[in-house]
Amino acid sequence: MTIPDLAQGIRLADTDEARFSASQLLGKMYAWRGYTGTHRVEEHPHRVTLFATERGETVGTVTLGFDSAEGLQADADFKDVIDAYRMQGGRVCEITKLAIAPKANSRKTLASLCHVMFIYGHTKHRCTDVFIEVNPRHRRYYETMLGFRCLGEQRINKRVNAPGYLLWTSMDHVAQQIAELGGTGMRAGGERSLYPHFLSPSEADELAERLLNLKQTP
Repeated sequence: MTIPDLAQGIRLADTDEARFSASQLLGKMYAWRGYTGTHRVEEHPHRVTLFATERGETVGTVTLGFDSAEGLQADADFKDVIDAYRMQGGRVCEITKLAIAPKANSRKTLASLCHVMFIYGHTKHRCTDVFIEVNPRHRRYYETMLGFRCLGEQRINKRVNAPGYLLWTSMDHVAQQIAELGGTGMRAGGERSLYPHFLSPSEADELAERLLNLKQTP
């Protein structure tokens, strides 16, 4: 069952049709960036995919992967780094398969996808640490706009055959930024940040309650 409008046009890609639509966007955007490989969104017991729509068209998608016996996809390149967080008792998760269509309102679409994703990971699955592998040219964006930190030197991402950095942030940091900046729609203190475009704290609390009530759990 597809749950419509979790937040500002964000839905769960929990049908074959929705996954196909998200896969088409991924394929188009990844090919444009020169990434190799096949980038299909598939049903998986330890991943949840979200997609954003505008006027009935898919304009954004992201997948959140949860740790399990098979690990995270980022373990293929950075297992030693991620294991350090596991050893400290962290409940780790990862952001993968992120794509935004050129025609979309990129800041609004990314903020909406990220907010639902973070609430899903933090509230529903109690994750403490979130990782993302990014191309070197995108590193500064995630550091500045979402507060990620780079962990070490770049390595080759085998899934796309391209260099990448592993970035990390804590769910506590995300929750704090949402509480302070969410829903303000402005730059706090003149600093660039994506968090003011997230939902307000009251809207986030309502969404968290709805996500907790969803019966299906990857």
